[in-house]
Amino acid sequence: MTTHKFEHPLNEKTRIYLRVESLLQQANSAASFSEPHQHQLFFRSIFDLVEIFEQIQLKSELAKDIEKQRLLYRSWLDVDGVDQATLQALLNDADRTHAGLMQAPRFGQSLKEDRFLSSIRQRFSLPGGSCCFDLPALHYWLHLPIERKRQDAQKWLCSLKPLSDALHLWLKLTRETGHFRKQIARNGFFQSDAEEANILRLHIPMEFGVYPMISGHKNRFAIKFISFETGQACSQDVGFELAICS
Repeated sequence: MTTHKFEHPLNEKTRIYLRVESLLQQANSAASFSEPHQHQLFFRSIFDLVEIFEQIQLKSELAKDIEKQRLLYRSWLDVDGVDQATLQALLNDADRTHAGLMQAPRFGQSLKEDRFLSSIRQRFSLPGGSCCFDLPALHYWLHLPIERKRQDAQKWLCSLKPLSDALHLWLKLTRETGHFRKQIARNGFFQSDAEEANILRLHIPMEFGVYPMISGHKNRFAIKFISFETGQACSQDVGFELAICS
């Protein structure tokens, strides 16, 4: 049975983390430049990330969250029933990630200071603003050998590695706190308590032809399923799987 997967953040911090994760995935996926116009996705993702970095002190927030996880897992050392080898490996990973994060410069600083990126960034915010007559420097760059373009892309992405590593670890550990359980949305509606949760994860069978509209916060949430074909609230019972991750 085919299902579609859906994630919803229950606080603003996690909302930003998921957006940054998506942008990093897009940039990494497009960095091969193996298909026409992949550079559009790559540069738009990079510039969206820089925009977020200018508005939010993401480094300090991530550092605090990784530290909270480190303290939690340290409290499990020498506790009966806990796999100590796995726990120690996890702590070592968290320690390395936290150290790399603390040593890293402010996220996006090197991208802002890059002469080429700064010369094309403003035009990318305009509709259709990346045409050759708008950005002759970009037009020239696109004619460089693909090895050179990939090398440049990896240089830019490498400056974000401490962010990528820390974000990957925090989201991985957060997602693993939730276990999928079967639920039924009666007449297309479901609500429950969240208890300091960060993310809701859903697996929804495609056969129902619905997508979720979710409202709530870290303590309580509600899910209303909407018919894709009509755009109206679903009136049938919908079976799905739900994980509440804290």
